[in-house]
Amino acid sequence: MTLRHIKIFEAVYRHCNITKAAEELHLAQPSVSLAVKELEEHYNVRLFERLGRRICPTACGETLYGYARHILSLFAEMEGRLGRWDREGIVRVGASITIGAHILPALLKRYRERFPDLRVEVAVGKSGDMEERLRNSTLDVGLLERQPHHPELEALPLLEDSMCAIVPRGHPLAACPRVSLSQLAEWPLLMRERGSACREQLDAAYALQQRAVRPLWESASAQAIIRAVAAGLGVSVLPQRLVEGDGGRDQVVLLPLQQPLTRHLNLVLHKNKYITPPLRALMDLCRQYGAEQSGGGESAAAGD
Repeated sequence: MTLRHIKIFEAVYRHCNITKAAEELHLAQPSVSLAVKELEEHYNVRLFERLGRRICPTACGETLYGYARHILSLFAEMEGRLGRWDREGIVRVGASITIGAHILPALLKRYRERFPDLRVEVAVGKSGDMEERLRNSTLDVGLLERQPHHPELEALPLLEDSMCAIVPRGHPLAACPRVSLSQLAEWPLLMRERGSACREQLDAAYALQQRAVRPLWESASAQAIIRAVAAGLGVSVLPQRLVEGDGGRDQVVLLPLQQPLTRHLNLVLHKNKYITPPLRALMDLCRQYGAEQSGGGESAAAGD
């Protein structure tokens, strides 16, 4: 059993197709089939079930895939690190959209001041996309709002944030000391897009009330929602730190919820991730930042 066998198996597993795996690896189809057969004979197990023209991984194949991804990730990491041994190192960071806008710049500025020779590569996008990249080891660490959905990822809570209602100035709800989700549902709702942590939490809260809501707006941009609320187009629920960080207090009225909704900013890693010294330093800096923000201050944090 060689690294070549592992690479071939991993490609076959992803595609569930011998031909497509062979094309990706630039190998002849019989060579790919032989490598899988040799693996099965070596361990005396069945890795795939042949169902017509398709193949499906067995439980044993699922287990081997977990090891294969880890082995290939470590090998790629070794290759990359040794290949740039005489140059600067690289740390790859992923963040949800608004975390990338509100937390990451200040955080990475601090990091670069401590490690000026390190290269920090950043990807900003939806939490689901960042989770997939963490699973594929194309990112080293993620800063996300939600608990990861995949069991191979783990989350370290760093910072808590509460949700608040926002309404236009002069709105009938603006004079209330606090509002309920039921009250907000009586007005046109402007909500984040499906798949965002903010939307997931709000949908879950309404589901607990057995209430279906249909938003007037759905947007990936919190700034667009704040401005639409300020223009009198509706009401919304967003993370308080996010609204304050975008200057929302000057545009809309922030109201606490009768039943508080809180969430965490999480540092997300693969459970099998090898923690390099630069990555450890970044994690420590994130924890320090979280402790500072939790201890007070009005610095902008993030929403997903």
